[in-house]
Amino acid sequence: MGASRPAARAPQAYPSGGLSTGSVDLTRSDPHILPSNPHLHLAPLPSVYERRVKPVLDRVLAILTLVLVSPLLIGATVAILATMGRPVLLRQHRVGRFGRVFAMYKFRTMIHDRREGTRPFSGVDRRTTHKHPEDPRITPVGRVLRKWSIDELPQLFNVILGNMSLVGPRPELVDIVARYEDWQHERHRVKPGITCIWQVSDRGDIPLHAATEVDLEYVDSISFLTDLRLLAMTPFAVLGLRRGS
Repeated sequence: MGASRPAARAPQAYPSGGLSTGSVDLTRSDPHILPSNPHLHLAPLPSVYERRVKPVLDRVLAILTLVLVSPLLIGATVAILATMGRPVLLRQHRVGRFGRVFAMYKFRTMIHDRREGTRPFSGVDRRTTHKHPEDPRITPVGRVLRKWSIDELPQLFNVILGNMSLVGPRPELVDIVARYEDWQHERHRVKPGITCIWQVSDRGDIPLHAATEVDLEYVDSISFLTDLRLLAMTPFAVLGLRRGS
C-alpha cells in the first residue's frame, strides 16, 4: 500500500490490551485489530483538548445536531421502509482508536447488504477507492441518501456512545485494515470521525493508501481550531462546494 512513512518521532506503545496478531475475533466483547509488533510513530500523550474538551464538545454537538436533523432521520426511515423494507440501519464492523473494533451505524442504501447483494458489480475495487456512484445495488432512495450524506447521520449515535468523534479519520472496514502496513496504523492514534480533511477536500478519488496520508495530516495537527474549521467546511462539501471543485 505504498512506501513506508518515514519516522517523525520516537515510537510509543499502545495501551495494554490494544494489540493483536492482525486478525480479529468479532465474538469478543472488545475485539482489536493491530499488528503484534507495530513500529508506529505515535504522538506524545494526547493534549488537554483531546482528553477533556473534545469528548464533551463531541457529545453536546452530536445531541444538538440530532435534534436539528430529526426530520431528515424520520424521513429517511420512512423512505427506506417503504422502498426496501427492514432493516433500516446497517451495523458495520469498523476499526477505531487503538484498533478497537466497533459497530458503526449507517442508513441502508443497498439491496441486501453491500457485500451480500444479488446484483453483481464489476466496478472499481473498494480497497483502492471509496464509494462508487454507479454500483447497481444502490437503490434510488439510497442514491439520494448518499448524495447528501444523509446515510451517515446515524453515526451521530456513535459519537454519543463515545466510539467516534465528529472530526477524525473515517473508520475503515476490518478486512481493509488487516492489509495495512505498520505506518498506516498511525491513524488509529485518534478516534475515527464523521468528517475530516479527506471529506472536505478535492482529493476524494485518491487510493486508500494515499487517503491515509491525508488522514495523518489531521492526526498531526489536531486542535480545536482545526476541528472548528473542518466542521465549518463540511456542509459546503456536502453541497458540492468543496475546495477545488
